[in-house]
Amino acid sequence: MGNFSVLISGKGTNLKAICESGLSKKIDCVISSNPEATGLQIAKYYNIPSYTINYKLYCSRKDFEHQLLCITNKYNSSLIVLAGFMRILSEYFITQCPTKIINIHPSLLPSFAGINAQKQAFDAKVKLSGVTIHFVTEKLDHGPIITQGMVPINSIDSIEDITTKILQLEHKLYPFIIQKLINNQVTVESTGHVNIIKDNNDHNLLGKLIHQISY
Repeated sequence: MGNFSVLISGKGTNLKAICESGLSKKIDCVISSNPEATGLQIAKYYNIPSYTINYKLYCSRKDFEHQLLCITNKYNSSLIVLAGFMRILSEYFITQCPTKIINIHPSLLPSFAGINAQKQAFDAKVKLSGVTIHFVTEKLDHGPIITQGMVPINSIDSIEDITTKILQLEHKLYPFIIQKLINNQVTVESTGHVNIIKDNNDHNLLGKLIHQISY
């Protein structure tokens, strides 16, 4: 698998983590649905071509997504990475897109799908939450799971504490999985089960994560 495109809408903290991991040269372009996204400045800093497709200027989701496809197809990206992209991609985009799309969600799916996952976990008073990286399909937050990482939730943790813990894990786990994907070290069985081919160095790398990673 070759290079990838990154779709953002806001601060771009995961984009920054991806770039800082050494993957900036593998990013074909960054596309934002929000012209005010500060993540665009991260793309500029790393000399990555960036585009703004303001969804508010389009009459329909299909028109907006057509413009997304025009750019990603232009670069022939072999992977599309959603990194804080706050638009739900429709069946039109997903079926027209010639490549795989991945997303990172701030919960242990299938628990707490949809928006405000951290608050959902807080309100449910669960003792564990975390991160799910998955392939994107037509059904929201239900694509094949690539991997998950867990964070403990203490009784004194606020929503802000939970959000921070999850975000710290996202910044470590997402670049790791993206590297696996572009190295063709992720396979999907016909059942939807995802396999990750491990390197000898993986245990050392995963050992640096402060939270548990489960395959």
